[in-house]
Amino acid sequence: MAAPSGVRTCEDFAEFQELLRVMRTIDDRIVHELNTTLPTASFAGKVDANQTCKELYQSLREAHASREKIIKNCIAQTSNVVKILREEREKAQDDVALLKQLRQEQTKVSGSTSWYSFREKGRVSVSAN
Repeated sequence: MAAPSGVRTCEDFAEFQELLRVMRTIDDRIVHELNTTLPTASFAGKVDANQTCKELYQSLREAHASREKIIKNCIAQTSNVVKILREEREKAQDDVALLKQLRQEQTKVSGSTSWYSFREKGRVSVSAN
Protein backbone atom coordinates (compact mmCIF):
# COMPACT_ATOMS: atom_id res chain seq x y z
CA MET A 1 0.00 0.00 0.00
CA ALA A 2 1.46 3.33 -1.01
CA ALA A 3 1.48 6.35 1.24
CA PRO A 4 -1.37 8.80 0.90
CA SER A 5 -0.25 11.82 -1.10
CA GLY A 6 0.83 14.84 0.88
CA VAL A 7 1.57 12.88 4.07
CA ARG A 8 5.33 12.60 3.97
CA THR A 9 6.46 14.28 7.20
CA CYS A 10 6.71 13.14 10.76
CA GLU A 11 5.87 16.38 12.52
CA ASP A 12 2.85 14.73 14.16
CA PHE A 13 4.31 11.49 15.47
CA ALA A 14 0.93 9.91 16.21
CA GLU A 15 -0.15 10.58 12.62
CA PHE A 16 3.13 9.14 11.37
CA GLN A 17 2.60 5.97 13.41
CA GLU A 18 -0.94 5.64 12.08
CA LEU A 19 0.35 6.03 8.52
CA LEU A 20 2.85 3.22 9.09
CA ARG A 21 0.14 1.03 10.63
CA VAL A 22 -2.05 1.52 7.56
CA MET A 23 0.89 0.86 5.27
CA ARG A 24 1.49 -2.48 7.04
CA THR A 25 -1.88 -3.81 5.93
CA ILE A 26 -0.37 -5.90 3.15
CA ASP A 27 2.12 -7.45 5.59
CA ASP A 28 -0.56 -8.18 8.14
CA ARG A 29 -2.78 -9.85 5.56
CA ILE A 30 -0.19 -11.69 3.48
CA VAL A 31 -1.27 -15.20 4.51
CA HIS A 32 -4.90 -14.35 3.80
CA GLU A 33 -3.95 -12.85 0.42
CA LEU A 34 -1.95 -15.92 -0.53
CA ASN A 35 -4.77 -18.23 0.49
CA THR A 36 -7.41 -16.30 -1.44
CA THR A 37 -5.44 -15.46 -4.59
CA LEU A 38 -3.51 -18.64 -5.24
CA PRO A 39 -5.68 -21.44 -6.59
CA THR A 40 -6.22 -24.81 -5.00
CA ALA A 41 -5.56 -27.94 -7.07
CA SER A 42 -9.14 -28.00 -8.37
CA PHE A 43 -8.91 -24.41 -9.71
CA ALA A 44 -5.29 -24.56 -10.91
CA GLY A 45 -6.27 -24.35 -14.58
CA LYS A 46 -8.53 -21.30 -14.15
CA VAL A 47 -6.02 -18.91 -12.54
CA ASP A 48 -2.43 -18.19 -13.52
CA ALA A 49 -0.77 -18.86 -10.16
CA ASN A 50 2.64 -17.60 -11.31
CA GLN A 51 1.27 -14.26 -12.49
CA THR A 52 -0.89 -13.85 -9.40
CA CYS A 53 2.07 -14.61 -7.15
CA LYS A 54 4.30 -12.18 -9.07
CA GLU A 55 1.71 -9.42 -8.69
CA LEU A 56 1.39 -10.03 -4.97
CA TYR A 57 5.17 -10.10 -4.61
CA GLN A 58 5.46 -6.80 -6.49
CA SER A 59 2.81 -5.21 -4.28
CA LEU A 60 4.68 -6.36 -1.20
CA ARG A 61 7.99 -4.99 -2.50
CA GLU A 62 6.41 -1.63 -3.37
CA ALA A 63 4.80 -1.38 0.07
CA HIS A 64 8.11 -2.11 1.79
CA ALA A 65 9.99 0.38 -0.38
CA SER A 66 7.40 3.09 0.21
CA ARG A 67 7.40 2.51 3.95
CA GLU A 68 11.20 2.50 4.10
CA LYS A 69 11.34 5.76 2.15
CA ILE A 70 8.90 7.46 4.53
CA ILE A 71 10.76 6.20 7.60
CA LYS A 72 14.12 7.38 6.27
CA ASN A 73 12.60 10.74 5.34
CA CYS A 74 11.21 11.13 8.86
CA ILE A 75 14.55 10.25 10.42
CA ALA A 76 16.34 12.75 8.17
CA GLN A 77 13.85 15.53 8.91
CA THR A 78 13.93 14.96 12.64
CA SER A 79 17.72 14.64 12.70
CA ASN A 80 17.97 17.97 10.91
CA VAL A 81 15.63 19.59 13.46
CA VAL A 82 17.72 18.11 16.30
CA LYS A 83 20.89 19.50 14.73
CA ILE A 84 19.37 22.98 14.48
CA LEU A 85 18.02 22.82 18.04
CA ARG A 86 21.42 21.72 19.36
CA GLU A 87 23.04 24.67 17.66
CA GLU A 88 20.44 27.00 19.19
CA ARG A 89 20.89 25.31 22.56
CA GLU A 90 24.63 26.07 22.47
CA LYS A 91 23.78 29.76 22.09
CA ALA A 92 21.03 29.83 24.75
CA GLN A 93 21.83 27.25 27.40
CA ASP A 94 19.29 28.65 29.89
CA ASP A 95 16.31 28.32 27.54
CA VAL A 96 14.15 25.63 29.16
CA ALA A 97 11.56 25.61 26.35
CA LEU A 98 14.31 25.00 23.81
CA LEU A 99 15.69 22.13 25.89
CA LYS A 100 12.23 20.57 26.11
CA GLN A 101 11.75 20.85 22.35
CA LEU A 102 15.18 19.33 21.76
CA ARG A 103 14.36 16.36 24.01
CA GLN A 104 11.06 15.80 22.22
CA GLU A 105 12.79 15.72 18.84
CA GLN A 106 15.53 13.42 20.13
CA THR A 107 12.86 11.04 21.39
CA LYS A 108 11.41 10.86 17.89
CA VAL A 109 14.78 9.93 16.42
CA SER A 110 15.60 7.36 19.08
CA GLY A 111 12.30 5.58 18.60
CA SER A 112 11.59 5.66 22.31
CA THR A 113 7.86 6.14 22.17
CA SER A 114 6.75 4.50 25.40
CA TRP A 115 6.24 7.77 27.27
CA TYR A 116 4.82 9.44 24.23
CA SER A 117 2.31 6.63 23.78
CA PHE A 118 1.44 6.69 27.46
CA ARG A 119 0.85 10.44 27.36
CA GLU A 120 -1.34 10.12 24.27
CA LYS A 121 -3.36 7.06 25.34
CA GLY A 122 -3.22 7.36 29.10
CA ARG A 123 -3.64 11.08 29.59
CA VAL A 124 -7.42 10.82 29.94
CA SER A 125 -7.15 8.28 32.76
CA VAL A 126 -4.32 10.11 34.49
CA SER A 127 -5.91 13.55 34.24
CA ALA A 128 -9.21 12.19 35.58
CA ASN A 129 -7.55 11.21 38.89
